[in-house]
Amino acid sequence: MTTLRETFYNHTGNLIHKWDHYFEIYEKYFSKYKNKKVNILEIGISHGGSLQMWKKYFGENVNIFAIDVNQECKKHEDDKIKIFIGSQSDVNFLKTVESQLPELDIILDDGGHTMQQQIVSFEQLYLKVKEGGLYIVEDTHSSYWHAFGGGLKNKNSFIEYAKNLIDSLYDSHISNKRSLLINEITKNIYSISYYDSIVVFEKKLRPKPFHIQKGNETITPYKQTELKKKSVFIKIKDKILGEIDTFKANSKGKII
Repeated sequence: MTTLRETFYNHTGNLIHKWDHYFEIYEKYFSKYKNKKVNILEIGISHGGSLQMWKKYFGENVNIFAIDVNQECKKHEDDKIKIFIGSQSDVNFLKTVESQLPELDIILDDGGHTMQQQIVSFEQLYLKVKEGGLYIVEDTHSSYWHAFGGGLKNKNSFIEYAKNLIDSLYDSHISNKRSLLINEITKNIYSISYYDSIVVFEKKLRPKPFHIQKGNETITPYKQTELKKKSVFIKIKDKILGEIDTFKANSKGKII
C-alpha cells in the first residue's frame, strides 16, 4: 500500500511544498481513511499540487473541499474538488462556506499561517468536523514569527491559544473554573497532539471520567498528611473565590 510520503515523492503534477517530517505524522492519522468515503477541507491551495496528492492518496471515494483567497485557484476545481474563494479570517465568508459543506472527516489548515487566520478559522469551522474526525493546523512554527503576529510566549499566537485549550481537557478535575474556558468547542476536544509545526485536534465529545477499584487491599494505605493540608487550604481558597464570583454575579446591574 502506497504511503503518503511515497505519493509525494512520486508526484509529477502541480507544485507541492511540504516539510518531510509531516508525512510520518499525516500517515499516522490519515491511513485509516484510505480507500474509504472521506470528506476533507483544505485551507490554502496555492498551485493545487496537494489537492492532486490527496486524490491519489485517499482514493476515488474522497470528496475534497478547499479554500483560498486567490481567484485563480478556482481553475483546480473538478468533479471531486469544490473550491471556495475568500479569506479564512472573514467570519461571514466562513459561515457561507460552512453552510455548503457536509460533515467533515478532516480539516487541514495550510492557509496564510497568521495568528488571526488560524484562530478565526479554528473557532468558526471546528464544530463542522464529525465525531472522531480531525482538525489539523499546519506550519505552526509561524507562532514564533513576529511577521505573522506571533513570537515566543506571545499570548496572541496560535500555539499559546492552543496551550490554553489543554486546561479544558481537565475540566472535571478542576474545582475552581473561574478562569477556565468551557464552550461547545472545548467540550468536543478529545485530544490535542503537538508536533514540530503541526497541532492535531481529535474532535469527539469528551465523556465524564470515572474510576474503578477492583481486587483486595493488601497493605494499609499511606496517609499523605502534607497533601491533605494542601487540599484543605485549596478548598478554603476555592470557597472564598466561589463566594466572590457569586457576589459579583448577583450584583450585576445593581448600584453598590
